[in-house]
Amino acid sequence: QLVEAGGGLVQPGGSLRLSCAASGFTLDYYAVAWFRQVPGKEREGISCINSGNGNTFYADSVKGRFTISRDKSKNMVYLQMNSMEPEDTANYSCAAASSWCEGAGLKGYVEIWGQGTVAAVSS
Repeated sequence: QLVEAGGGLVQPGGSLRLSCAASGFTLDYYAVAWFRQVPGKEREGISCINSGNGNTFYADSVKGRFTISRDKSKNMVYLQMNSMEPEDTANYSCAAASSWCEGAGLKGYVEIWGQGTVAAVSS
């Protein structure tokens, strides 16, 4: 399973670091992506990291502000979110697939989803 943590409330311009912890499997063997969803809108893939070469990909909406990374020793993936804006308010979920990144999401069937963590940006 995947378990996210690190959501919360921050002011505009602030930062949060989300974590995605895997149990029962080796996360490094999978491409991992972060998605976010706002009620009434489609889920959006915002960042993805491939297995193997570790190439990273970002949606235009977060490029230059968010950074995805892995910690193989901890079997975790992180999403560092800086310069946050009210438009970043959403439920954030991580997901893993044994395929690869496609854009800022995952190609094909997504095998494992986390339950999500909420990040809110407000003054």
